[in-house]
Amino acid sequence: MTSPSLSKKRGWTRKQKRLAVIGGLAIVVGLATTLVLVALRDQIVFFYAPSDLRAQSVAPGQAIRLGGLVKDGSWVRDGETNTFVITDGGAEVTAKFVGILPDLFRNGQGVVAEGAMTPQGDFAATNVLAKHDENYIPKEVVESLRARGEWHPETEAAN
Repeated sequence: MTSPSLSKKRGWTRKQKRLAVIGGLAIVVGLATTLVLVALRDQIVFFYAPSDLRAQSVAPGQAIRLGGLVKDGSWVRDGETNTFVITDGGAEVTAKFVGILPDLFRNGQGVVAEGAMTPQGDFAATNVLAKHDENYIPKEVVESLRARGEWHPETEAAN
């Protein structure tokens, strides 16, 4: 007959088994969380101002949001094809959008466009965002313009 203390020394105790299972589960959950976050990182659409695009390298085809002001006199409509320039006062990016723009889209208006940069350096927009008020400028655009010193106080009341 073996004594109880000898059998514990030969194998794992219940406490050790429980800790091993908990540790294994923690590793699996941590690995799954890491894989999900890495996969989602590529799907997140970031906001860029035109000056940010010049400072950072954004790969052509990468989904981004581009925001700024529609440069006065730059909007050209040819059927459903719309070409306009988005500016933040420091840099400009030519954007092309095929489709119907929001009714409140105008020259000089704040805009956020979703899409991707083309290899030629233009922006191919898939969606153009506008708000219900013609004085609306997206929060990200206001912050970007303030950071560059391009924000005009007389438009502050519009937000």
